[in-house]
Amino acid sequence: MENFLKTKIVAEISANHNGSLDEAKKLIERAAEIGIKFIKIQSYTPETITLDVDDAAFKISAEHKLWPGKKLFDLYREAHTPWDWHRELFELGTRLGVIVFSSPFDATAVKLLEDLNCPIYKIASLETGDLELIKNVADTGKPIIASTGASTIEEIDLMVETVFSRGNNNLTLLLCTSAYPTEHNEVGLKRIDFLRKRYQLEIGLSDHSKGNEVATAAVAMGATLIEKHFKLNSEIETPDSAFSLDPEEFKKMMQKIAEVESILGDEDWKIQKSESFSRTLRRSLIVKKDVFAGEDVTNSNVGSFRPNIGIEPKYLDQVIGKKFRFDTKKGSPLLFEILED
Repeated sequence: MENFLKTKIVAEISANHNGSLDEAKKLIERAAEIGIKFIKIQSYTPETITLDVDDAAFKISAEHKLWPGKKLFDLYREAHTPWDWHRELFELGTRLGVIVFSSPFDATAVKLLEDLNCPIYKIASLETGDLELIKNVADTGKPIIASTGASTIEEIDLMVETVFSRGNNNLTLLLCTSAYPTEHNEVGLKRIDFLRKRYQLEIGLSDHSKGNEVATAAVAMGATLIEKHFKLNSEIETPDSAFSLDPEEFKKMMQKIAEVESILGDEDWKIQKSESFSRTLRRSLIVKKDVFAGEDVTNSNVGSFRPNIGIEPKYLDQVIGKKFRFDTKKGSPLLFEILED
């Protein structure tokens, strides 16, 4: 189905492999089955993203909805995609005809991904301030997708400037709210237009809300890419499962997006096929009483009426005063060829 969509759909696996290479492969296979073309993983180890420290600063707030009190190191150890899986996952994607790409979180991850010829790079929201990482990614010359969650405008400005400064202009920005899951009143889809106007780039959405309403609304707002977390089934429990869609939910989202795209159409102004009958009911100039050859065209014998059988009403002033060539009956269309020059 995705091949019929204009919107790029990205299935984010993240931690939904649940620590199993077989599950990771099944996620890619299932995504390919339902027509998803782009599948994203994350490339980090717990050691490259945080420190194994028990201080409160290295623990998630006790009030967090999904991971209360959890140590960052333990969360990332549970969620990470081991580096020795990467080659198998990329090769599987190639065999299935889908594009597997990744979010690197440091220079060593970029090197790993370059060795695998990663075709696209994603900058995660919380990495928008890591300029060295951004330079490393931009220097690959590959297309970049960058999320903007929990980032100030100044931080986004600097990230965009850094990418461009490396000669890489292939950048798509994703509106994102880095809250898991994201409540609907925290999404702020009107910011899509703000980002588009400010940066003159393609703008998409990285969606952490439940359901498909936000994603479909984003497409209506002009989003050209939707990234959504993907899980194998509704029973699975992983760090990301609460804001992920299973295959059936993903298919429904894609169907809704297809409906929105159909409703949006394209920007070229044209009369729709379904309006052909309405065109026949537009007003035109029609003879409203019997006239004889040689009579003048006047407002008393010609008027603007439905249906659309005569010349357009805009020509009324031009034909007033001309003479009829022939006897003409009431209800006849007024045409230039029945008038004298």
